[in-house]
Amino acid sequence: MQILEIENLTKRYKDVLALSDVNLKVRAGEFVSVIGRSGAGKSTLLRCVNRLVEANSGSIRFDGTEVRSVKKRNLRKIRTHIGMIFQHFNLVPRQTVIENILHGRLGYKSTFQGVLGLYTSAEKTKAYEVLVRLGLEDQLHKRCDQLSGGQKQRVGIARALVQEPRLILCDEPIASLDPGSAKTIMDHLRRISRELNITVLMNLHQVDVAIKYSDRIVGIREGRVVYDGDPKALKKQTIAEIYGSEADEILFEELSG
Repeated sequence: MQILEIENLTKRYKDVLALSDVNLKVRAGEFVSVIGRSGAGKSTLLRCVNRLVEANSGSIRFDGTEVRSVKKRNLRKIRTHIGMIFQHFNLVPRQTVIENILHGRLGYKSTFQGVLGLYTSAEKTKAYEVLVRLGLEDQLHKRCDQLSGGQKQRVGIARALVQEPRLILCDEPIASLDPGSAKTIMDHLRRISRELNITVLMNLHQVDVAIKYSDRIVGIREGRVVYDGDPKALKKQTIAEIYGSEADEILFEELSG
């Protein structure tokens, strides 16, 4: 079953063509990594899916619904089922871990409930269960500006999970982390995808990480898909096609790792 179908998607920023006629289908429960050099269009692609960025043309169907055509109220409903994890966490620093995680329920709330922070006991229980799954129960009441980078990203994952999403978009989730924390985050995301059957669409710069964790890799260069297939079938020649002049550096990092 296809949970996400993207057809002929194009996005232009003034004179810059960020995405050009992109086609992509993602199955429910699949773990897909999008790789490519900086500026290739990876982040734009993810942000078009939940309409943080508006595409110029093309189709995006999530769970059978054409995302680009829905009105504001229905878009809010769709977004409750699409979690997002950011490179720089997007947490409220002065609020506690549990408060930040509960923000994942705001899509289910009225403006009044959201402003007052009115959450049900069931929602609080769910948030705590997610905390335990991610090994954060000891940080429950700690302010987020007191956490390490890896802990902050686990809070970001927990916030996405309490939405009860069918799809999680991850925009360079390990780019700001040390190797140990990056491995922890990737292990959590891979396990969550398998155990909860949640689809993951992730941008990564690290080719070796994409190969290790993904069911499928999509390579983008200058806004176009130039590879879509099995991670194990990704060859040096294809990496060169995806990364251009940066390919030697990418391959060196792989060999050094």
